[in-house]
Formats: sequence, C-alpha cells, structure tokens
Amino acid sequence: MPTARACLRLMRLDRPIGTFLLLWPTLWALWLAADGAPPMATVAIFIAGAFVMRAAGCVINDIADRRIDPQVKRTRDRPLAGGELTVRAAWLLFALLLVAAAALALQLSRATQLLALVALPIACAYPLAKRVTHLPQLLLGVAFSWGIPMAYMEVGATPTMELTGAPPAEMWLLFAANFAWVVAYDTQYAMVDRDDDARIGIGSTAILFGRHDNRIIGALHLVCVALLAVIGWRRELAWAFYIGLGVALALAVYQQWLCKTRARERCFRAFLNNNWLGTAVFAGLVSALPGG
Repeated sequence: MPTARACLRLMRLDRPIGTFLLLWPTLWALWLAADGAPPMATVAIFIAGAFVMRAAGCVINDIADRRIDPQVKRTRDRPLAGGELTVRAAWLLFALLLVAAAALALQLSRATQLLALVALPIACAYPLAKRVTHLPQLLLGVAFSWGIPMAYMEVGATPTMELTGAPPAEMWLLFAANFAWVVAYDTQYAMVDRDDDARIGIGSTAILFGRHDNRIIGALHLVCVALLAVIGWRRELAWAFYIGLGVALALAVYQQWLCKTRARERCFRAFLNNNWLGTAVFAGLVSALPGG
C-alpha cells in the first residue's frame, strides 16, 4: 500500500490541477468543433485521455528530475526524490500509462491517432527543455494545446481537412489563445520555484522575464481573452459567451493582485486559480452554442 500511494502521488492524482488545465481547452475545442453537441462517447475518451496523458507526463518529468527535485523546496518530497519508489518502478508505471493511452487512442479515427502520436515526444521533451533554455513554458504551451487539433480532427473534421491537413482558422485561433494562457499560468508556477531554479541552473520564463514577469503574464492573459473574443465574433456566439470571458478577465486581474508581491504561496494560489478561468470560458461556450 505505501508503494501504491507513492504511485498515485507520482501521477499527481492527489493534485488534479494539471489535469483540469489540460482538459479545459480540449473541452472548448470539442464543443466548438461540434457546434455545441459533441458525441458523449468521444468526450469521455478525451477526458480519460487527459487524465492518462497528464499522469504519464508527470511520471516522465519526475524520472528526468529525480536528481533535481531534492534540491527544490516544493518538490523534495516527491516519491522518486524521497526514495519512496525506484526508477524501475516509475518506468514500469510510465509504460502502463502509455498502454492505457494507446487503448484510448484506438477508439478514435486514424487521423486523430496520428496526431496523438505527436503528443508523446512533446511531453517527453518538456522536462529536458529547462536544462538548455529559459523557454520550457513554450513547449508546455504546445503540449497542453495539442488536444485542440485532436478534437477538431475527431468531431469537426471535413474531408478537405483530412486530405489536405488544412484545419479551420478557428482551430488556430483557439490554439494560439490557449498557448498564451498556458505560458501565463506556467510562468506563475515557475515563479514559485524561481529562487531554487536560479541557484541550480534551471531555466524558466519566470527567470527570463525577471521584474517584467507580471506585466508579461497580464499581456498573455489579454491575448488569450482577445483571441477567444474573436472566435466568439466569428461564430456569432450568444451573449453568454462574453459573460464567461468577462469572468475570465476578472480572474486574470485577481491573479495579478495575488502575484504582485511575488511571494511563493500567492503565486501558487494564482496558478491554481486558472482552473476557474478555464471553467468560466467553458461555461460561457456551453451556454452560447446551439447545443448548449
């Protein structure tokens, strides 16, 4: 049982915030691509996939960081860093999660399966990127946005999209909006560890942005909301969508207030608050689309 509990912690099942942040943009895409009425079986597969792939990403991240995590205050008690699990056990768990992900992918179309294959190297590259660059958050932005093209391919694909690989402009707008949001909240997350990371020699946008961190985070939030508003305008969505965007913008302002002192605990609270931001956008979409 201690080993089982350690495995659950290694997959972060006790801290599902990352799963929610991965899931929200995927749900946005499913509802937009299906005009408010995605097949519930497909939604269930994507939800399960978000849980499995986020867990797999956490496992491979901790395997890569097993010698770094003991030196960081926030991560020193993780199962591999604390010696609760062996690296061999972690690799086995990672393999099992990949089998589960493959089983889910097999329920989707061939085109979506091909897109899913691209997600794995992106997830594996993220923990390595911070060793060579201050921009690992950009790679996470791609990884946490990858469910968007998969959703459009699965429920909103046209023959032209499948044959030519030319997705609708709306998909790119949503991808860009979510990318900006991911970089914003992962910079807040990196602000929690900034002192430890700088001492160890690990890169992050929090270190790169320096004293301009909050301004850049605010600008990224504005870009995200503005691009979502463009999607709403193009789709002629009902007023409920813009109420959701207004709530999201208010939450972004609240996060600025939390991070203004750059205290670890307040920056972490701002990061966690992004779950409500994603919820607000989704609630607005569900209420505004015809199938809602």
